[in-house]
Amino acid sequence: MGVDVFVQGANDAEHTTVECLFAEWDDTFSRFRPQSELNRVNECASETVLVSELFARVLRIGLGASRATAGLVDPTLGVALEAAGYDRNFQALAPSPHPTGPTMPGAWRSVRLSGVLLSRPPGLRLDLNGVVKGLAVDEALELIAGPGFVAAGGDIATRGDVVVALPRAGSIRLLAGGLATSGTTWRRWWRGGALQHHLIDPRTGKPACSRWNEVTVAAASCLAADVAAKCAFLLSGDGPDWLDEQGLPGRFVEGAAVVANAAWQRSDRGPELGIAA
Repeated sequence: MGVDVFVQGANDAEHTTVECLFAEWDDTFSRFRPQSELNRVNECASETVLVSELFARVLRIGLGASRATAGLVDPTLGVALEAAGYDRNFQALAPSPHPTGPTMPGAWRSVRLSGVLLSRPPGLRLDLNGVVKGLAVDEALELIAGPGFVAAGGDIATRGDVVVALPRAGSIRLLAGGLATSGTTWRRWWRGGALQHHLIDPRTGKPACSRWNEVTVAAASCLAADVAAKCAFLLSGDGPDWLDEQGLPGRFVEGAAVVANAAWQRSDRGPELGIAA
């Protein structure tokens, strides 16, 4: 996943199981491990392929995120990410004079999943990182019996009081649930003389144009917060109102300015998005 993972509240045995979970999920869903199941599925020439129970479950959740966000969080953007130049581990990316490649908009409605039997059209490449990290954080927390938290790449799920630093400045006291940030401050690169980033707009298949640098959302789980933060980022100026409609607190960074939606200002914890985990 290309991020550091921090765990608090786990005993030695629980810590080991958390490490094993992240290792298994990285081996399964990484775009940068040649033998990962994701890459084997994407390279398979057949339109129909058998996948593991874990792969099927996470893909089903990814498709659920698409339905919940009207397609803004889409697990079919593998071609678009590679076209923008994100074709290797982020730490290995370097500025390139080559132009971006031919892209493909999101096509989540064309994916069919029946049990562990997956069907998708030729040329479509899956990327499940829209849900993998948040879901892994939530499931890792379930491996800890008592109070504690699991954080990965700045996204966190907690069972117990924890103070979390916010982008630009400030902090929030999180008593339970999840907090996630989506943005373009760090994960960006130069390609063909233009700045690219990893938050693809599935409507165009290109890096999204949003007024926000970063969007932070609190929800009942890290998965719900992560999905909502991505969607609110892609909705640009409509993001704060959309989060209020979902009953979710959101904090938006635009340059030096910070904008909080009404739910964040009330410090209310609303219901999570309707995603079955």
